[in-house]
Amino acid sequence: MLLNLNHPPLRFPVRMKYYLIVGEASGDLHASHLMRALRKRDPQAQFRFFGGDLMAAVGGTRVRHYKELAYMGFIPVLLHLPTIFRNMAFCKRDIKEWEPDVVILVDYPGFNLNIAKYVSTHTDIPVYYYIAPKIWAWKEWRIRSIKRYVSELFSILPFEIDFFERKHHFPIHYVGNPTADEVRQFRADYAEKRDDFIDRQGLKTDQPIIALLAGSRRQEIKDNLPAMIEAAEQFAGYQLVLAGAPSIEDEYYEQFIAHTSVQLVRNDTYALLSHATAALVTSGTATLETALFHVPQVVCYETPIKHIVRFAFRHIIHVQFISLVNLIAGREVVRELLADEFSVENIRTELEKILPEGTKREQQLADYNELQAILGEEEAPENAARLMCNMLRAE
Repeated sequence: MLLNLNHPPLRFPVRMKYYLIVGEASGDLHASHLMRALRKRDPQAQFRFFGGDLMAAVGGTRVRHYKELAYMGFIPVLLHLPTIFRNMAFCKRDIKEWEPDVVILVDYPGFNLNIAKYVSTHTDIPVYYYIAPKIWAWKEWRIRSIKRYVSELFSILPFEIDFFERKHHFPIHYVGNPTADEVRQFRADYAEKRDDFIDRQGLKTDQPIIALLAGSRRQEIKDNLPAMIEAAEQFAGYQLVLAGAPSIEDEYYEQFIAHTSVQLVRNDTYALLSHATAALVTSGTATLETALFHVPQVVCYETPIKHIVRFAFRHIIHVQFISLVNLIAGREVVRELLADEFSVENIRTELEKILPEGTKREQQLADYNELQAILGEEEAPENAARLMCNMLRAE
């Protein structure tokens, strides 16, 4: 459902209790902006949440940190099943005891759809899903749970309208893209010169930057970062700068970057992208962020059992691409090196093409402009907060 939201926000005393659940760093970021937008409309809002430091900075009560939930992959999930089940059980009890006016779920469908089922079947509390789960990629059968247990679905990706509304006849609210909002706001406010950034981070003044964004989870970093470093180090005259993920300690990175030329930058990814010449990026929100900063990139995603994964993409998984950039554009804008195509040599070859004088650099930059046009200029947190407050007032 595309909305015409270009009118001044209405303000009214809502005084609601909001229970939010996120499972990773990106969810913490997006939820914190939503919380701020809700508080603008509902100054006496009460928040209780499974979340991170950014949400805690807005205010309210954090009952669990997302780091206690963020397990990825079959083996890590299996090993931590007792912890996951304990957290689920606690979350359900906590919601029922606190009696919020609404439960707001942010992505993280494995955990959140279980909570949605409980809330929907054991209480009268509405369930709002902010940042729809990506079931269009795989596990499409989860649409049944969404239809049964989710009251309102808020989308941040334009192409999801076709999937949810036209294919599955489930209405959604496209509110704009929060990553585009965040990048747009940062670029408007950021005035630091390159030399000042270089000096502040202790980098080399005479070498352009190749940024390394290797994911937010340990397994992603372990699988991708060594090959990214090996490929990028083959380009003399460039300095390699690694963007540290909020949930990963310096000590974990040290095992991969010790005895290399790589320098680690903490809590400064947007500033890094503002001054980078090119980037190697593990699939995820970072691919979209990199594109919105107009940094040419190669998407790198190592997987186990490579040929089986390639088979799955051809016959089981329902999308052609893994990066948000290509999914939103509906075609290949950035090169994706996945599964059997992931190798040091392929990374090196594709990186060369997007460096200055490379054959693909200018076309990729031009395609980024089209991407921004598709996403639009809507402010996702503000739009979502307005809709949520209107709906809750109407309850």
